[in-house]
Amino acid sequence: MNIREDAERIIRESIKQVLPDEAVVRALQGRSFGPGKVVVVAAGKAAWRMAQTAARILGDKISSGVVVTKYGHVESEIPGMICYEGGHPVPDENSFRGTQAALDLVSGLKPEDTVLFLLSGGGSALFEKPLIPGDELSDITEQLLACGADIVEINTIRKRLSAVKGGRFAKLCEPARILSVVLSDVLGNPLDMIASGPACPDSTTCDDAMAVINKYRLRLSERAMECMRRETPKELANVETVIAGSVSDLCRAAAEECRKLNYETILLTDRLCCEAKEAGSFLASIAGSHEHTDRSLAFIAGGETVVHLTGRGKGGRNQELALSAARGIAGLKDTAVFSVGSDGTDGPTDAAGGYCDGETDAVLAARGVDICEALRQNDAYTALTTCSGLIMTGPTGTNVNDVAVVLIKR
Repeated sequence: MNIREDAERIIRESIKQVLPDEAVVRALQGRSFGPGKVVVVAAGKAAWRMAQTAARILGDKISSGVVVTKYGHVESEIPGMICYEGGHPVPDENSFRGTQAALDLVSGLKPEDTVLFLLSGGGSALFEKPLIPGDELSDITEQLLACGADIVEINTIRKRLSAVKGGRFAKLCEPARILSVVLSDVLGNPLDMIASGPACPDSTTCDDAMAVINKYRLRLSERAMECMRRETPKELANVETVIAGSVSDLCRAAAEECRKLNYETILLTDRLCCEAKEAGSFLASIAGSHEHTDRSLAFIAGGETVVHLTGRGKGGRNQELALSAARGIAGLKDTAVFSVGSDGTDGPTDAAGGYCDGETDAVLAARGVDICEALRQNDAYTALTTCSGLIMTGPTGTNVNDVAVVLIKR
């Protein structure tokens, strides 16, 4: 196989290893749910697959359920459950409608009842009942995304603007018990930050929220500012949480597949968090340092980068990372850098990520594409389309951050 084929196999097989099916099986097998009802609430990009697996395992133990996931992620009906698709990364009316259905489902439960809460990345947008008008919530979300705030900063703000985030959903489920099964998309797996922690005590404070507002000079109405001054729940007695998967698992799966392809493999980090362009440049510099190796090498970095929007182009953080590496690896033989989102979508595009190799820079130059200008315009999608550098997987049914890989094939 050539190096592009190696990259595609690594992507395909590593994502397959972090699909939520087995994780949900491990979390549920052998569990007793007591005499009461079991209702399912699933939220996030992996919600449909997690709910389908729960339905297969528990069968008629489940009395009813609601699934709220991203557009295009519902593959079929799940018996006994109602599925909703909504907006991501900015919530929309369908997000709100699905969340309200979930709240209706858990209203009036008894102490002997159980809410099986299946949570995955993307839940911050998809599982939402705003305390301010939806238009303003969308505007604040877009401000946070555009200024390059990281996921912890974003969720510190979003959980205070919501009736379900920051532990508030768990309070609404009382007196029922909650078993929360979580696929983590936040580095280090802080439970109160994954999907803004609907069933987890909030570790952040009103002062933390104000610090984010001041740091990025966010524009909030007085109504939103009042929400910033209301404290979130700090203790919850009715919740048990199981982390079913994370970016560490994705990195391990990628490393295992690299080794199967005879690459000597080094995990650089599973907590990558910087600007996408900086990450791409850094990974290219690693490739350059090993230009004269006589061994096949793979370097892996998992996590979640950020993008500062300076233009009006089309792209995502993984595409921008890959394109940023193209000039640094220009001319290097059998050398590639690729980055992919495990959920199969990168930013507001249909691509999962991007791929560049030692020939990409020359190909783009010959076709009149200036890499620096494409990056200034945040237009990595268009540039990568020109050189067949887009990675397309379609929705995968999971979401455990991103993985970027340097390959040097000998």
